[in-house]
Amino acid sequence: MSDGTGHLSKLVWSVADLLRRDFKSSEYGRVILPFTVLRRLDCLLAPSRRAVLDEAERTAGEQEREQRLTAASGWPFYNSSRFSMG
Repeated sequence: MSDGTGHLSKLVWSVADLLRRDFKSSEYGRVILPFTVLRRLDCLLAPSRRAVLDEAERTAGEQEREQRLTAASGWPFYNSSRFSMG
């Protein structure tokens, strides 16, 4: 394990330990898993974020908008919100 990976691993576990205090053990997985998935999707969409937002401003029709935003993201999904996990 490299230094960067070790540091990141320690950070992740420290955040997990903080969250464990706030949730019952049975609730922990129901909170962590969805946020892990959302963060991963956010990371995948980050490079195309500006292109999707620009396209969203230019496109009006719902069916056309769906196709154009999907094409702009490069994935079969997109996020046209100005918010990100960052």
